[in-house]
Amino acid sequence: MGCGKLFFIMVVTCSAALITYNIILSANAPLRKDFPGPSHQSSKFPSLFSADSIIKLPSRKSKRLFHTAVTASDSIYNTWQCRVMYYWFKKQKNKPNSDMGGFTRILHSGQPDRFMDEIPTFVAQPLPSGMDQGYVVLNRPWAFVQWLQQVNIEEDYVLMSEPDHILVKPIPNLSREGLGAAFPFFYIEPKKYETVLRKFFPEVRGPITNIDPIGNSPVIVGKDALKKIAPTWMNVSLAMKKDRETDKTFGWVLEMYAYAVASALHGVGNILHKEFMIQPPWDTTIGKAYIIHYTYGCDYDLQGKMAYGKIGEWRFDKRSYDNSWPPRNLSMPPLGVPESVVTLVKMVNEATANIPNWGY
Repeated sequence: MGCGKLFFIMVVTCSAALITYNIILSANAPLRKDFPGPSHQSSKFPSLFSADSIIKLPSRKSKRLFHTAVTASDSIYNTWQCRVMYYWFKKQKNKPNSDMGGFTRILHSGQPDRFMDEIPTFVAQPLPSGMDQGYVVLNRPWAFVQWLQQVNIEEDYVLMSEPDHILVKPIPNLSREGLGAAFPFFYIEPKKYETVLRKFFPEVRGPITNIDPIGNSPVIVGKDALKKIAPTWMNVSLAMKKDRETDKTFGWVLEMYAYAVASALHGVGNILHKEFMIQPPWDTTIGKAYIIHYTYGCDYDLQGKMAYGKIGEWRFDKRSYDNSWPPRNLSMPPLGVPESVVTLVKMVNEATANIPNWGY
């Protein structure tokens, strides 16, 4: 019994000493910031702590790239905007967090122009004479139909954009799980105009809330989904224009309602992103926005106060240049004018200063 007790005491003492030694050794070992990998993995369990079993960074091939498409006529008005837009597209495309792929200007004038070498361009045919009934925007869905049918688009997604969009930072693919990504417009109100919209979106297709408060731009949507939506968008646009009540109700936003209806008819919902773009002068800061949409005129007095409903002492309005090229080095706004307007003018000036043969 005495020998047994002595042996037991020796085992306990040795074990305690070994544990104490390991604790001291571990406490003084240098810390590693990297993941376990082949250079320091256990020789007994070579695959248990391999880098591949923990995390694998996505490769370029796994990115969900989208193709940016802009419809335009060959007017000076559309052309100068497209040149500015494409300048900023190229600057933002290859920056971090970008899922931006190729770019196409869909020119629906029916013939090439002199900017084909500057801007990647697909020439689409306009609607037959008289079919647009003076509403030139109806050429947009028809142009998209032609482009989608005739061109092999490498990317799996499409961003529908417009000439008067300036990209202030790289755009990631905001769409998810079969849903498009779109900007919500406050003036697209399906619920308010349910009676009119039921002519094109019958009750059997579901509640009117299935129609999102969007237009076709900016929208990021799957290419295959857009191939289905586009012909319906075109047909609904034409049908709405022919219907006197609908035409009177929707006016210049008719084609936007038509896209929202077509998307809903094909069961393609949209994630609404308020930060997708800003619209000066009503939006005063850039915030998290990706796009500046300069559809509204910006008018201010020389003290930097907005001039509501009248031409300001200082102004920037794209419609001032419907038949002429904006000059290089536009005058900057007075002190006190919001960040969004200042940034817009700076970005237009940078583009025009660097685009060769500006004004020709």
